[in-house]
Amino acid sequence: MSGSSPGAISPPPALDAADPSAEKRRVALHSMTAAAAMALLKLAAGLLSGSLGVLSDAAHSGLDLVGSAFTFFSVRVSGKPADETHSYGHGKIENISAFSEAGLMAASCIWIVWDAIDRIFFHPVSLRHSAWPALVLVASIGIDWWRSRRLRAVARKTGSPALATDAFHFASDIWASAAVLAGLVATWTGARFAVPWLRFADPVAALVVSVLILRMTLHLGREAVDALMDEIPAETRRRLMREVQRVPGVLAVEQARVRRSGADYFADLTLALPRRFTFEHTGELVETATAAVHRVLPGADVVIRPVPRQTRAESIFDRVRAVAARNNVSVHELSIQSHQGHLRVELHIEIEENMRLREAHSFVSTLEAEILREVPEVDAVLTHIESEPATIEQPEEAAGSDRRIELCLRAAAAHLPEIADVHAIAVSRTGDHISVTCHCTLPDDLPMHRVHAIITALEDRFKLECPEVSRVTIHPEPVTDNTR
Repeated sequence: MSGSSPGAISPPPALDAADPSAEKRRVALHSMTAAAAMALLKLAAGLLSGSLGVLSDAAHSGLDLVGSAFTFFSVRVSGKPADETHSYGHGKIENISAFSEAGLMAASCIWIVWDAIDRIFFHPVSLRHSAWPALVLVASIGIDWWRSRRLRAVARKTGSPALATDAFHFASDIWASAAVLAGLVATWTGARFAVPWLRFADPVAALVVSVLILRMTLHLGREAVDALMDEIPAETRRRLMREVQRVPGVLAVEQARVRRSGADYFADLTLALPRRFTFEHTGELVETATAAVHRVLPGADVVIRPVPRQTRAESIFDRVRAVAARNNVSVHELSIQSHQGHLRVELHIEIEENMRLREAHSFVSTLEAEILREVPEVDAVLTHIESEPATIEQPEEAAGSDRRIELCLRAAAAHLPEIADVHAIAVSRTGDHISVTCHCTLPDDLPMHRVHAIITALEDRFKLECPEVSRVTIHPEPVTDNTR
């Protein structure tokens, strides 16, 4: 008899490339065929011998047949994909099958107990001794051993609760048949050596079988009800939460719900993430968290809902950027100034270039008010409005005479000792506007605030020499990258 729980919910293993549904149907069909053969043989042996133990075991095998039929039907249905009316699939039919099988077992248990008590206390029955019932029981033990091993192997591979229940059921049949066989041997021994009290061995063996059936019925019924009510082991949920909480960037698992439908798991999680994360970063983190869930529940259908949360380590800059991100605007040149104990935020935001001034001013005023509410330690907000391009520019290459612009840029860079060189200089025109782009090589270990100051100084010096240039874009890069 297997020591594992038949309907216990444990993470399913990864499936082979072969169709698991086909293998489940095949082993269920073989089990049903074997159950039908054993039920007929035991019924014949019980009727020939008059043994209640054999008849009770035949009834038990009859229930095995009905249970195997339920299992075969349930694995056929559970293999169907999800549809409009069953969005979680059809896997629950396997749990319903196990519950129905438990009900049939309870009914047979009542009948066996009633008849055994009647034979012990009211209407004793003399058995007709024969070797055939014993041979049938021995054959039954061998077949049940083979069936339970085969069903258990497929149940482990596919995660099927219906097959796991059948495997447990048939493993317990071995002990039931052994009890009946012992009752037959004891009854024969009593008749052979004139031991009167051994005539009760057969109905007592039937009672032993009924106790086994009752034990299985309670166990299977409880497991089936737990599965139908979406109960899972607390340890499985704790393992899942620990695995997800290890994902870098996850602040907390605010909710974790797991349900099982047949062999399939469904996990629904709500994760708290830093609100400064972009959509792209959040998407990558959700994929990583999904992989973490699959390490605990392979093949599970995972739905993750990220929610933005403020972290304890958030600075004033982070909170201001979070407000801007919430309003779907880009900010730059963000600075915070302290004057006589009062903080003032200055920032540049980009507004769609076709927006009217009145509308843009109203939007920015609302944004500033939200920043003041979100960051109460700030006393004032000053916003510089810039236009966000909404059209794709079509620049024209500058004329050869604009070689002077390039020379002026190189001359301006020469006055700044940190700049190793400027290269990849491009001059273009869009209408009446002249744009210049270039790459600027700087020391590797220069901090970014100093990089920004140098680039700003280069741009200012260059525009003094070439005021006709309306836009300068400078890309800084380290010396090591430029020397590869």
